[in-house]
Amino acid sequence: MRFTKMHGIGNDFIVVNGFVEAEPQSFFTLARAMCDRHYGIGADGLVWLSPSAEANARMRVFNTDGTEAEMCGNGLRCAARSMLDQGIVDAPEMTIETLAGVLRATITDDGIECDMGVPRVAPAEIPVAMPENRFSLEIGGRTLSFFCASMGNPHAVTFDLYPDDKVFHWLGPLLEKHNVFPNGANIEFCRMTDDGIDVRVWERGDGPTLGCGTGACAVLTAAATMGLCGREARVNLPGGHLHIRWAKGGHMFMSGPAQAVFTGEYAG
Repeated sequence: MRFTKMHGIGNDFIVVNGFVEAEPQSFFTLARAMCDRHYGIGADGLVWLSPSAEANARMRVFNTDGTEAEMCGNGLRCAARSMLDQGIVDAPEMTIETLAGVLRATITDDGIECDMGVPRVAPAEIPVAMPENRFSLEIGGRTLSFFCASMGNPHAVTFDLYPDDKVFHWLGPLLEKHNVFPNGANIEFCRMTDDGIDVRVWERGDGPTLGCGTGACAVLTAAATMGLCGREARVNLPGGHLHIRWAKGGHMFMSGPAQAVFTGEYAG
């Protein structure tokens, strides 16, 4: 099985062209095996591209634990770059079907801009088992306030704590699987800075990652709604930064890089 190893600000993926490769019997098993950093290729996720009746291609994303993610912003940029490089599309503007809907990506000289759609904050759409999308949780002797939003996948954003490594690795999994999040959640710990917003992300199904595109969009949704910044910001993540813009029409736009690292053949 041919693959391309790619990354977007350090959030790395194994991208497979399902237009030419046979679909596996189990994506759960394949993703766990390929993403294993000791016994496989190693990655934060598997991106599978295949034909779509609604768009130029369909993108499916699988986490390191084998579960399927509804959406992935960095994976979307890698998919767009791969689609042009592999001839799935022949123009820099393309549409990509995801579990969060059909999204548009444009490759520019500065990187890749993706229309990430409209953030959803209704509790049932995120989902969160709370009457509002903003609430506080007591956990580990701390009280943290959260702003929750969905970019096709659930996010919980807090500006109350920007943790060190020890606290981050302790609180991350507790919050990811907290019973207030019926489907689990991606957790963003944030702080405002002079040049934007610093974010540490604990990703559902992956743990700590160097970047999260949907998370960056959720963070701007929270920060702008809370009056901490305007509707456009630089979001600084451990692996690099993304430019996020919340347009007047409600759509969130993400701009950032995507890079192919190497190609190979997976023996399985």
